[in-house]
Amino acid sequence: MARWRRFLHRTAVVLAAVTVGSFVVTAPAAAQPEGDIAPQVVGGTPAAQGEFPWMVRLSMGCGGSLYSRNLVLTAAHCVGGTGANTSITATLGVVDLQSASRITVRSNYVYRAPGYNGSGKDWALIRLATPVTTLPTLKIANTTAYDSGTFTVAGWGANREGGAQQRYLLKANVPFVSDATCQSNYGGDIIPAEEICAGYASGGVDTCQGDSGGPMFRRDASNAWIQIGIVSWGYGCARAGYPGVYTQVSYFSSAIASAAAGLGG
Repeated sequence: MARWRRFLHRTAVVLAAVTVGSFVVTAPAAAQPEGDIAPQVVGGTPAAQGEFPWMVRLSMGCGGSLYSRNLVLTAAHCVGGTGANTSITATLGVVDLQSASRITVRSNYVYRAPGYNGSGKDWALIRLATPVTTLPTLKIANTTAYDSGTFTVAGWGANREGGAQQRYLLKANVPFVSDATCQSNYGGDIIPAEEICAGYASGGVDTCQGDSGGPMFRRDASNAWIQIGIVSWGYGCARAGYPGVYTQVSYFSSAIASAAAGLGG
């Protein structure tokens, strides 16, 4: 399977905005009414208000996580090149994108992983013009100790392949898939050192278009949430034999921390 299948990066189009992500999310104006919430992410359930307070929705149709008070960690394929950027709006603090309690902050700078060319290195930092001081941040894994087991994913992306973006945050659990199995599934298209896979062999649960850039996370030894992956790509959504592919955060943790320090985060 050639790497050109990365056009299936979990990206969505939100009205006039370009969207990217494994979950699909619609702009608030096109969101579904509350009674129409689907019971899956694909295959998930609605998240409770405050359950994942560091989740971020980005106006280009991607997800992200609050890395520090003024930085959002997302996927490289969600953004353009490194440089000043005031075009992105981050929405935080709510599960309902239409909530009157939502926090919205504009960007002022984007840092995309050096050397990103659509294959691997799929991470980026977005600096916010105003620090967010009322929400907790999500720490990232800096060792491989937690790069296995069962993970949680969440996002406002599509709840089925080809479906609409969601108004309400959805969540799901997905199990780790070994590099060997994932390589076999994708015909050698995985970069084992840089990517980590998760999902069920039978499919049915996955991130989808519009979820790109969002976190894959689990509890650490102190029972605190820790980010293991960044939603990157996959062949379709929740298809049997094609798990989700995520940026392996532990591999890039030093580079992310260094970039964040340079951005004042």
